[in-house]
Amino acid sequence: MPKMKTKKSVAKRFKLTGTGKLKRAQAFKSHILTKKSRKTKRNLRKTAYVSETQEKVMKKLLPYV
Repeated sequence: MPKMKTKKSVAKRFKLTGTGKLKRAQAFKSHILTKKSRKTKRNLRKTAYVSETQEKVMKKLLPYV
């Protein structure tokens, strides 16, 4: 059986933590920031984690990460 290919678009967007969770960046912070409050923008800087339902799918796309 041939090697599985890593989806590079997924590899650039997600990082695996030591415990095996997938870390991701928050959305909604690239433009149209004037109408968002300071608190909202500050909270969007924090990293988030992929939900358990999506994690199984993402790990298939990242076989060697």
